[in-house]
Amino acid sequence: MLSNLQRLSLEVENRYASDTELQFLDNYFQSFSARVDAYGKIKEAEQQIVEKVQLKMRSQDPSIFVKGKEDLNDKWKRDTILVLRYTAITLLFDDPDLLKEQFLYWFQTIMQAFGAQKACDLTYSVMQDVVKQTLPLSVSNLLCPILEMNRNLLGTTSERF
Repeated sequence: MLSNLQRLSLEVENRYASDTELQFLDNYFQSFSARVDAYGKIKEAEQQIVEKVQLKMRSQDPSIFVKGKEDLNDKWKRDTILVLRYTAITLLFDDPDLLKEQFLYWFQTIMQAFGAQKACDLTYSVMQDVVKQTLPLSVSNLLCPILEMNRNLLGTTSERF
């Protein structure tokens, strides 16, 4: 939404926007109450989602949260909550471009530096399953595409450009 508004302001400089150029606003306002509701449901279920993801990941790979002798459970949980909160804001504002540009590219660099792509890939894959089981379909339909974007960016070593 915010990225679209910024783009629109540049494109329509010194003229009025057309109905077609304003369509994204109508779409956003029509989905606004659903987005606010989804945001609230994600906020309420945050701890439950993260705990279920952690348990399911540990059952799939018991060593996923261990690097050498270091226990990574707390770091993983802190990072996962942070990404989930940014993801919820992205859902609310309907602005995946802003998430990518202002958070995910930066976080991708950090995850790559620590070699955490495998854990990220598993995290956001499992999280989509957990979200589908935990939240209403209307919420998971809005949230899962953003979680998949997170998985694609954080769970791979591919370049972003």
